Order: sequence, then C-alpha cells, then structure tokens
Amino acid sequence: QVQLVESGGGLVQAGGSLRLSCATSGNINAINVMGWYRQAPGRQRELVAAISSGGNTNYADSVKGRFTISRDNAKNTVYLQMNSLKPEDTAVYYCNAARLFPIPHDYWGQGTQVTVSS
Repeated sequence: QVQLVESGGGLVQAGGSLRLSCATSGNINAINVMGWYRQAPGRQRELVAAISSGGNTNYADSVKGRFTISRDNAKNTVYLQMNSLKPEDTAVYYCNAARLFPIPHDYWGQGTQVTVSS
C-alpha cells in the first residue's frame, strides 16, 4: 500500500504561483512513476505532469514552460511548481503514484483545490 497526502492548493490571482506537495508513505519502492493530474468541473481528469523513478519528466502541452514537477527522494515528496497561472488552470489537483509491474496499479491522493482568479 502507498499513501499520498497533497498540500499547497489555494486561491491565487492570474499570473501568480503555487507549489503543490505530495508526501508519500508506505511501499514507495514499488512505485515507478509519480504524477499530478487535475480535474475541472464537467471535465475528465487529465495528466498535468509526471516524473519517473529515473527522473524523466513529461508535461501536458498546456502547462509546458509554466509548471515544473520534481521529487525529493530524501523526503519522499513530489512537488509541482506552478507559475504564470491562468484561470483555466483552476481544478482539483490529484497526486498519483503508479506501479507498472508486475501488476499495474494506481494510488491517488485526496486532491487539493487550485483556484485562479482573473
């Protein structure tokens, strides 16, 4: 089992910044990829950014150049630095931990609300 606890969401004006944190615990050695997803009202959950155990990163086109995913292995924490925020970034952000093998499985945090005002 893996437990994920997000923090750092809130209300910010357009152009501002926020940093989300995802503290992990449990059997984290089994996790291959950590990611951040978001879900806006009436929309499907979408991948925002991901980072592999080897440090490779992947971003949604809509956040490239504005968001940065990173991990601190000593603290078992994954971060999402969000700069130049836009109203369309408003959503509930979820931390995800993915085990790819031997049996794929996803773990999810409870989500944290990010609201960007215009």
